[in-house]
Amino acid sequence: MNKTLLSVAALLAVGATSASAADLPAKIYTKAPPIVAFDPWDVAFGAAIMSDYVFRGITQSNHKPSVTAYFEPRYNVTKDLQLYVGSSFESISFPNRAAAEVDIYGGIRPTFGAFAFDFGVWGYLYPGGTCQYGGTGVDFAGNFQGAECAANGLLNGNVLKKDVSFFEGYAKVAYTVNDQFTIGANEYYTPSYLNSGAWGNYASVTAKFVAPTTGFGPSGVGAYVSGEFGRQWLGTSDSFYGVPAFPGGIKYKDYNTWNVGVGFTYKVFTLDLRYSDTDLSKADCNAFTSDFSASFSGDFSPINPSGVGSKWCGATFIAKLSADVTLQSNIK
Repeated sequence: MNKTLLSVAALLAVGATSASAADLPAKIYTKAPPIVAFDPWDVAFGAAIMSDYVFRGITQSNHKPSVTAYFEPRYNVTKDLQLYVGSSFESISFPNRAAAEVDIYGGIRPTFGAFAFDFGVWGYLYPGGTCQYGGTGVDFAGNFQGAECAANGLLNGNVLKKDVSFFEGYAKVAYTVNDQFTIGANEYYTPSYLNSGAWGNYASVTAKFVAPTTGFGPSGVGAYVSGEFGRQWLGTSDSFYGVPAFPGGIKYKDYNTWNVGVGFTYKVFTLDLRYSDTDLSKADCNAFTSDFSASFSGDFSPINPSGVGSKWCGATFIAKLSADVTLQSNIK
């Protein structure tokens, strides 16, 4: 997409007015800088395979491998202001048997010196789901959830809606300390997390250190260390997820999550090796995720009276191999 116009040499004549001819040369010749055409359009796209798809400390793929891909057109209003839209998909393993996660998003990225901001809206869509309630299909508040819900149920008694799609508004900022070190902060909010009726607010801080390019490894290979610490606050669900003590809905447990890892880059490829964890108990994890693979373990809590415990929120290791391309930078 880069287009460069042919530069035109210009001669500038500077004459002495108030100064004498002996003070200044009669003429000064300089060459004008090249005139570069500005192409505002760019496209980023890529794909990855990972050993586990983990979102805010919780597996979305039942601790199994997952694939993902994305496509993101961009428009640079100026060198410091970018508009963008995008779409991505991830393979998942949800209790409602949704076919995949399909994301649609868009926003604006302004830059002020060392500060890079990102504001936008992100939609998480989960098509192809089936309602899982089982039995009579009547929740503890006396609401009938429908014939489909009543006809399908998970063996461990967990429940999940047919459609768990939701959206979040977000704001991010990254501060480049120097060529090697970057820190950042993120904020996301949704009025109904996973369409549960419970609001959600996620905030995190991040840090990344990139190894100097000189003196590290083979030519063209880069490396970095990065980490994130975040907290997810959650509200109260609707009656679909109610339990005998809370028929109108349950107050999900707020939790902390963190991850740390190292990465290696070569051209458009990145290999990221990462450890992730949360402080959710197995009981509260089960109430939040409706894990279809969870079994009875004696993990009781006020919002999880069944004693079924989930391992979806525990410590896990993720290996991810990705390729990321932008037309302006990578396509010649």
